[in-house]
Amino acid sequence: MVMKVHGSVLSTAAMRVLIALNEKGLEFEFVPVDMRAGEHKKEHFLALNPFGQVPAFEDGDLKLFESRAITQYIAHVYEDKGTPLVCEGKPMATVVVWMEVEAHQFDPVGSKLQWELLLKPMFGMATDAAVVEENEAKLAKVLDIYEARLSQSKYLGCDCFTLADLHHLPILTNLMGTHVKKLFDARPKVSAWVADIMARPALAKVLAMRNQQ
Repeated sequence: MVMKVHGSVLSTAAMRVLIALNEKGLEFEFVPVDMRAGEHKKEHFLALNPFGQVPAFEDGDLKLFESRAITQYIAHVYEDKGTPLVCEGKPMATVVVWMEVEAHQFDPVGSKLQWELLLKPMFGMATDAAVVEENEAKLAKVLDIYEARLSQSKYLGCDCFTLADLHHLPILTNLMGTHVKKLFDARPKVSAWVADIMARPALAKVLAMRNQQ
């Protein structure tokens, strides 16, 4: 059976899963969820994700939700396919650390900036300049730590591309279209890392899907 991803290509969480599947070169079916119509809160979708959030994922009789859990499943179960997104032994511990950093340090700040600078204007709402300023300062501090880390390693987890890097791509892609890009550009190691991971063909495939919507 072909794997299924239920979601919206505009969702950063769904993008995370789609990028991982493309890195692995796996066949899958994308099942669009009409979030504007509230489809993600309907009974048939809640059977896949009781929290009513995208994405939901099916691989045969296995049903998963939470995008980072899904990408880890894909990386480990299909370890012999495509890009090795995880590594063995002690190095994996460092990869996991930076996966946690993305989830708890980068994503909350990046998500707030994305909401204020991209999504609010899209919905005809006013951007809160104070929230933007506060979160720009928080992001700058996070990126200072990234700059130090990337002075020691080509990628965040180790010297090869892993889930620790991949998980950043959806929000990173969106922020690059805003003035916040200057915070990344101002840090040479971070800037080089961003250019590297954003040039990956797997991301290009997902962005092509998004542009077709």
